[in-house]
Amino acid sequence: MSDAPRGHPVALRRLAVLALAALVGLATLAVPAGAAQPYRSEVGSRQDFVAQTNFVQCVGASLQMMINMIEPGRDKTARTQLRLQVAARKYSGPRSNGTQRRGASVRGWVKVLGEEVVRPYRLFGADSLDDAVRIAANAIDTTGAPVGLLVWRGRHAWVMSGFESSKPIAEGGKVTKAIIHDPLYPYGSKVWGPSPKPGEALSMQELGRQFVSRRQGSRYGNLSGKFVLVLPYVPHNPTRRAD
Repeated sequence: MSDAPRGHPVALRRLAVLALAALVGLATLAVPAGAAQPYRSEVGSRQDFVAQTNFVQCVGASLQMMINMIEPGRDKTARTQLRLQVAARKYSGPRSNGTQRRGASVRGWVKVLGEEVVRPYRLFGADSLDDAVRIAANAIDTTGAPVGLLVWRGRHAWVMSGFESSKPIAEGGKVTKAIIHDPLYPYGSKVWGPSPKPGEALSMQELGRQFVSRRQGSRYGNLSGKFVLVLPYVPHNPTRRAD
């Protein structure tokens, strides 16, 4: 037998309406009318994620993800990832001690990306984490293309496919979260921390634990000690003056 309280149907309906009104009132108090919503921009999706097939092909996998974000659904095969990795390694040159590298450098990364997509890319070194994410976010908004991040002091590659900010970057917004795809997921690092889930939005504090400035050294040129980005850009084509 049911233990539900008995009552007149009209009275019960009134109680239900009052309860619903109370919940709506609480929701209104929790989210003040006119409260600013965070701005979000994203050029990729979870479907673009590609895991690296071994522990050295982070550049090949990052290239593959970025290409898929620019040209959705292009390719996610291990064969293509290996081809991209080999090409990037070819452009990377030997290590400073003369030995052949197993991975690929950021130079190879940007060179191969430029050959694979029509969107131009360049290497950029920022002086701080805040500068790096602001520049990356602005590039995502103005080009509609993802940004590569050189993390772990230059030892690993991530892809930044979007961000959240207080308002649009063009209006002076401050980036609060970066949307990240780590090709090493779900393995992470005992030194640097766990891999974010594909497409996870990391706070600046979480991002800064792994996206740190590159090691210093003359062999890194103007990227020594910088926060390194593989950055899309809009080429400057000055209008030719008529004769």
